[in-house]
Amino acid sequence: MSEHSNNNVQKNDFIRNIIRDDVNAQKYQQIVTRFPPEPNGYLHLGHVKSICLNFGIAEEFGGICNLRFDDTNPTAEKQDYIDNIENDVKWLGFEWAGEARHASGYFDQLYAWALQLIEQGDAYVDLQSPEQIKENRGSFNEVGTPSPQRDASVAENLALFNDMKDGKFAEGEAVLRAKIDMASPNMNMRDPVIYRVMHQAHHQTGEKWCIYPMYDFAHPLSDAIEGITHSICTLEFEDHRPFYDWAVEKIGFDLPPHQYEFSRLNVDYTMTSKRKLKQLVDEGVVSGWDDPRMPTIAGMRRRGYTPEGLRDFCERVGVTKVDSVVDFRLLEFSIRQSLETTTARGMAVLKPLKVTITNFDEAVSSWESQKADSVNARWDEDAQTLWLKQPKHPNVDMGEREIPFTETLYIDQGDYEIEPPAGYKRLSPEKPEIRLRNTYVLAVTEHITDAAGNVTELKATIDPATLGKNPEGRKVKGVIHWVSASLGVPATVRMYEQLFSAEDPSSVSDVHQALNPNSLTELAAVVEPSLANADAGTRFQFEREGYFIADSEEHTSDKPVFNQIVSLRDSYKPAS
Repeated sequence: MSEHSNNNVQKNDFIRNIIRDDVNAQKYQQIVTRFPPEPNGYLHLGHVKSICLNFGIAEEFGGICNLRFDDTNPTAEKQDYIDNIENDVKWLGFEWAGEARHASGYFDQLYAWALQLIEQGDAYVDLQSPEQIKENRGSFNEVGTPSPQRDASVAENLALFNDMKDGKFAEGEAVLRAKIDMASPNMNMRDPVIYRVMHQAHHQTGEKWCIYPMYDFAHPLSDAIEGITHSICTLEFEDHRPFYDWAVEKIGFDLPPHQYEFSRLNVDYTMTSKRKLKQLVDEGVVSGWDDPRMPTIAGMRRRGYTPEGLRDFCERVGVTKVDSVVDFRLLEFSIRQSLETTTARGMAVLKPLKVTITNFDEAVSSWESQKADSVNARWDEDAQTLWLKQPKHPNVDMGEREIPFTETLYIDQGDYEIEPPAGYKRLSPEKPEIRLRNTYVLAVTEHITDAAGNVTELKATIDPATLGKNPEGRKVKGVIHWVSASLGVPATVRMYEQLFSAEDPSSVSDVHQALNPNSLTELAAVVEPSLANADAGTRFQFEREGYFIADSEEHTSDKPVFNQIVSLRDSYKPAS
């Protein structure tokens, strides 16, 4: 189990209350849950809620949670998906009981139970085409039409099912159906297909089978095999529950599992259809399943989201039976909360504007006598560089970093305006003075523009008496960040907006029409050396800019690459 639960805080939702009643009634010897993904794509944000719920419940009630791959469709499944799902669950901070399980590991038993259903008169082989089966299923207003083979003898059905297993039917020529009720108001109970022919090798069982159980048949029986006590699904499976109960009842389990449904996680501007996400990957719209814009766990991990933030988000969303749409800003709030006290600070100029300090030699040469007691610095005569030592975090002991201060600097282009808008509090011809973070007060004496009128360089002076001190006789408002132009390191910084511009991307028929053309912007930035030298996967707060992570795939000290995690702050406040 994970090591992050807080057993002193009792969580109350309808599922936990049911389990609490079952525990008090001693209904089960042990609570057993499962997380049962289909390995046909990477896990996404919606799965995070299910993972936290299933593993969290097992942990809270002293039970166990299985990881089981419901791998009943070999045409869509890959070992790569299995490997990444296991990595995702571990990264979120959870451990499953024993070895990972596979529905395919139960294929022999499922086949035996299919024979049992035939022998009981509860299943039959249908030779209608898929189109005929669909047409004869009926509608919500019309009952279904029974198959011509529905009343075939047990012997006939056993022989036909054996022929299916032996590969004598092509795909679509024969299926095994449960014999339930073609007039049921629940369409899922109108003799659903439970086995189909698929001449495909399976990633776990190889060439052994050419018939495969349907998900709705394999899932409840796999739960029963594993002794699952509470099978927790999202609301779209509510109409499937009658067949779930039918299957375990017909096979004859004394203490069958029970299915409970909760509302799936819907977040605005976010799509969680694996089929459509796979389309974006296959078409090269994104760089892969782990593109930082993707709502996959792999993408969010590469983006820099933290497992603690994702778990906090799911806890804030809660567990109900009411479908709703969650504000994406709540997710960002949780991520931001998890980063505040865990990330070192650093300075990065995303849109560099050169500043030349014209009195650098004169001002810095006297730093020994001028510096404040709070300033820890050393002068490198050969490099003509003042190295400033600063804490990596203002409130948490993370050690120190050295920042080079040189004659030429970069500040952000947005920190100087020739004609500033109302309320502008940074540099301008009318407001030439500002403090450079951790160093001196700087005064702009001249700005240089290109032919188009864009500012390309500033000339400025620094006040030697203000290293770590306020100037005497005047107030200087505002602090800006900076980076040494000569010792700063060029870096690629990727800024992100949401991948989709549509509030409900799933409602748009063509996924391309829902895409945000501004979802990715790459900036040629300059960062202080401590950022460039960090290991890939290290998170930082870029002062005044936001939270960023050194890209896990591309970042090196020679060619740093940083992904924006989340902005520094937002006006959004979650409901208490």
